[in-house]
Amino acid sequence: MLTKEQLLEKSKKPSADALKMHPFYRGKIASTLKCAVRSFDDFAIWYTPGVAAACRDIEAHPEKVFEHTNKANMIAVVSDGTRVLGLGDIGPEAAIPVMEGKAILFKYLGGVDAWPITLDTKDPDEIIKTVKIISPCFGGINLEDLSQPKCFYILDTLRKESKIPVWHDDQQGTAAVTLAGLINAFKIVGKDFRKARIALVGSGAANIATIRVMVGYGVDPRKIILVDSKGTLHKGRTDITKDYKEKLHFCQITNEEQRKGGIAEAMEGADAVVGLAKPGPDVIKKEWVKKMAKDAIVFACANPIPEIYPWEAEEAGAQVIATGRSDFPNQVNNSLCFPAIFRGTLDVMATTITDEMCIESAVELAKCAEDKGLRKDYLLPTMNEWEVFPRQAVAVALKAIEQKVARIILPKEKLFEIASDKIRRARMETQVLMEKGLIPSYSE
Repeated sequence: MLTKEQLLEKSKKPSADALKMHPFYRGKIASTLKCAVRSFDDFAIWYTPGVAAACRDIEAHPEKVFEHTNKANMIAVVSDGTRVLGLGDIGPEAAIPVMEGKAILFKYLGGVDAWPITLDTKDPDEIIKTVKIISPCFGGINLEDLSQPKCFYILDTLRKESKIPVWHDDQQGTAAVTLAGLINAFKIVGKDFRKARIALVGSGAANIATIRVMVGYGVDPRKIILVDSKGTLHKGRTDITKDYKEKLHFCQITNEEQRKGGIAEAMEGADAVVGLAKPGPDVIKKEWVKKMAKDAIVFACANPIPEIYPWEAEEAGAQVIATGRSDFPNQVNNSLCFPAIFRGTLDVMATTITDEMCIESAVELAKCAEDKGLRKDYLLPTMNEWEVFPRQAVAVALKAIEQKVARIILPKEKLFEIASDKIRRARMETQVLMEKGLIPSYSE
């Protein structure tokens, strides 16, 4: 077991390595071929004149675009750079490394081809218009790191008006993995999740969506207290404008006791606290954890620094602790969900990604960890447990079929075969390129 000092030092290493390795590779993704080039004669098939036959076929039968092109497996990762990780509004250029990183995770974990598109506009209507304009080339859109409240408006509008599935990972993706973690955390402490008292620190897109999927899962909203920068949400709040209609809604249905105050008041007596707020430390204090219920659960998921360090939460009496970081135990990271959710969505060519599909992903992810044996330091699977991704993909696809938003109907066994093959191939491609030296090894 590492000491506090060793853990703190270890937590600094990824940032130091990033400043060395990003310039070494000059970007993290590149396009590659998936068709054979047996000789230069094949260019007459893949390009002119042969390609015209495929174009004509799509013109006559628009649905055949999914057969003749990569549309069925290609998504765009779209951001305006206004709320990147815990860094805030850093602009479209500075957001590119994050979007490229997202594309890596989509490909390596889900077998999904993803391409970063950062936009030089903050206007929500311009973003909506741009996404709709580029959508013919893609099978789905992943909205990323958009500030609120416009992120809700953008997502709601595109989900209604787009012909392809659009989702905001900071909302549905984070909510799904948080739900999965909480399902297992409550199993570990032996409490009924659906009847628990839960405090949520931060009222951004992530926690708003987390409440929504928790309620969809069956958690009693009256026992949830949400805290924003001005205090707890309650019916007496008059400072929240109509632009924040989601927050206004939760002012009405949460916080049955109508507690007023801040984080300390929301956490008192709570069975769990979920931090998806500004980076810490000391956003959540040890003395507040001490006043939570017995066998408390602490999810401090802000990046790059959690709202409270895990060892401090443990010293304060927390029983189960999770963060958003991979270098601490129990990482609650949406990368455990979003590649699989899109994999399942694309495999049945779903027209949308519903909250119910995300909940199915969360339930299956939680079951994957439970199958291996839950522990205080093993709340969720890790990303190297590759089988969790096809399992979630199948659960998502079956829910899409059940909800009649799938264009393709396939049995469970076939869906698992398709998802497994695509994910396995993506990992094998990377390994082969590394072994052949086409992806060079980095050394200090």
